[in-house]
Amino acid sequence: MEEVKTGTTTVGIVASDGVVLAAERRATMDHVIAHKRTQKVFRITDRIGMTTAGLVGDLQVLVRYLRAEAELYEMKRKTPMPVVAAATLLSNILNGTKYFPYWVALLLGGVDSRGYHLYSIDAAGGAIEDTYAATGSGSLFAYGVLEDSYKEGLRVNEAVNLAMRALRAAMKRDSASGDGMTIAVITEEGLKFLEDEEIRSRMKKMKLN
Repeated sequence: MEEVKTGTTTVGIVASDGVVLAAERRATMDHVIAHKRTQKVFRITDRIGMTTAGLVGDLQVLVRYLRAEAELYEMKRKTPMPVVAAATLLSNILNGTKYFPYWVALLLGGVDSRGYHLYSIDAAGGAIEDTYAATGSGSLFAYGVLEDSYKEGLRVNEAVNLAMRALRAAMKRDSASGDGMTIAVITEEGLKFLEDEEIRSRMKKMKLN
């Protein structure tokens, strides 16, 4: 088992024209900053992404497994895996390992023929669809921003800014969260990661530096 745990903040937001997944980059081991460029937002398919919080080893296994299952699903059925199917598969995996659980908290988001979706999935396999969610040690601070500022019908551009504000609030108060951000936007055109320069530019405009 990987010993490095991610004291983490991840955020997911459903917009009217897409889904935003975001996370900071710090990985901690007790009170030590173990890594400063940790990947916590992953591409599962061209239209599904996932944020991860928990034991690094467990998370990496689940990402590889879900990617493989999504590819097999599309090969067999000649159609991309729906978001709800990916969420259900993850839920079944987590729920079926009660004696040797995965120590994780996941956000799964994406787009399919039924629209835009975001699922919060806990270590016991509970999967709940919502319009926004946060996980990790800094999630309480992130939720404060999300609860205050989220509104129905916001666009992806607004959702990106909101996710950045939520992460920034967590990074200022949670010692296990920090060292930059990773942000992915999922639309009808597919999943795209924002460049670091764009993130820095947005932060400057919003005076978050």
